[in-house]
Amino acid sequence: MKFKIFKNPVAKKRFLRFKSMKRAFFSLWIIAVLYGLSLFSEVLCNNVPLYVKYKGRSYFPVVKYYSENEFTGSGRQTRPDYRLLSQSDAFAGNPENYMIFPLIPYSPLESINPKAIYVPDEVELKLTLEPRIGTVDIQKDFTVVRSVSLGSFLTDSTETIRGENLETYFILPDTLEQAIAVRFENQSAGFSEFMIQTRAGEKIIASLSTFRPRNNPPRKIRLTLKEVADSRAPPESIVFDRALQPVLAGESIWHRIDEDEVRILLSFVQTRFDQPVDDYRVVIDHRQYTALFLKDEVRFPYPPVKGHPMGIDGAGRDVLARILYGFRISLTFGLMLVGCSMLIGVMAGAVQGYYAGKLDITAQRIIEIWSALPFLYVMILMGSIYGRSFMLLLICYGLFNWVGISYYIRAEFLSLRKRPFVEAAKCMGVPSFKIIYKHILPNALVPVITFFPFFLVGAIGSLAALDYLGFGLPPPTPSWGELLFQAQQYRWAWWLILYPSLALFSVMLLGVFVGEGIRNAYDPKQYSRLQ
Repeated sequence: MKFKIFKNPVAKKRFLRFKSMKRAFFSLWIIAVLYGLSLFSEVLCNNVPLYVKYKGRSYFPVVKYYSENEFTGSGRQTRPDYRLLSQSDAFAGNPENYMIFPLIPYSPLESINPKAIYVPDEVELKLTLEPRIGTVDIQKDFTVVRSVSLGSFLTDSTETIRGENLETYFILPDTLEQAIAVRFENQSAGFSEFMIQTRAGEKIIASLSTFRPRNNPPRKIRLTLKEVADSRAPPESIVFDRALQPVLAGESIWHRIDEDEVRILLSFVQTRFDQPVDDYRVVIDHRQYTALFLKDEVRFPYPPVKGHPMGIDGAGRDVLARILYGFRISLTFGLMLVGCSMLIGVMAGAVQGYYAGKLDITAQRIIEIWSALPFLYVMILMGSIYGRSFMLLLICYGLFNWVGISYYIRAEFLSLRKRPFVEAAKCMGVPSFKIIYKHILPNALVPVITFFPFFLVGAIGSLAALDYLGFGLPPPTPSWGELLFQAQQYRWAWWLILYPSLALFSVMLLGVFVGEGIRNAYDPKQYSRLQ
């Protein structure tokens, strides 16, 4: 393949070296294609149709404003609700009138109507088995003096056991017997738990509370028994429709519930269709269950559903739309910020490095003082005075972000200003301006080119961090940082954590891959380590 755009053989060689790094080359293409698509976000993701055919006329609402009066004759000059308009008789009842919406028919600023999200009209009855808990008071020879719910661990009944030896029903470990003996000897002992087994092989957790010495040794010790959580049956769910007909899968616990309890549960299910109800405890086969009555309701934020593959945020806006628009804003902000910062940094570093001397020393001290100013405080102050905006954020950030690149350009100019080709240009009477920007600068641009992707990644991360802290773009501007802030508020909304974090991580990772490829392409040594 011929690269006619590269007249300089060195530049062509660097490009071929960059292209040979497949990871960097494809990462650059991915970012370029995604950013190119994001520039047409209004065509891909919008609640305004791309094309409207109405009464034989063609309309393009995505590029031109049309009032509601244009379609309804109501006299209102406001923008129509095209989605509602498409369901009217003029469009739904006439096949000659139609609308073509974008691939994602939602705007990043649009709050979704909860009624537009389909949820099944059913109530889920979830029966959760409660753990068995009992106590037993024993004497020194392990004779049961008093027990509560001990029989439930043995015969699934509430029968009281008294006057029999505990070891008749349980296999006790030596450590438990020693801990009980210490308490009967009236010695201090802390809280402890032990795993014991019934004669049938069921494992149970036995615990002894903290014991402090008394005036007289105790005559009995209380042992608390608790069912192991892993041994319990998983919760069973039964779904009911409006007709109160249960949807059962095979053998169900529903058939083992007493008729009186069934009537009570059905009354709670019927009530739950219209309003919330409290939990209810029901006894099934001598075991106690907690009955939960669950009904899926649309409350924002809402998890991914059909039409909203990445879910809905706390304000009812489509997360996919906000991520797409947020990508365009983040990358545009990063490109503009890095471009302005590098322009200022190159100019400052070039002047310092070329003239050196007192000008260089004075400028360095001024830059050090300027860089010591707290950026976040300045941003808060400016935002409180002028309000939060894209341009204000870009200007404030750009005033501080150029310092780093100026150091590199200054160092390059200091090393190049005494080279023979610069001295020859001075002897020929070439003006200093031309020497700086025509002779020295092209040879000093290596740091600018190699650091550009890394600075871009840093700018994107900084914007997300400022939006997360509340000092970035004004609401309701689509922003990845704002979505992550919502994720902190709604920690159960996993989609608000996963998708914005994944988008931010992917873009930053692709940027790092591109920066790594450019850095290696400009490296004069093909191999930087021993092979």
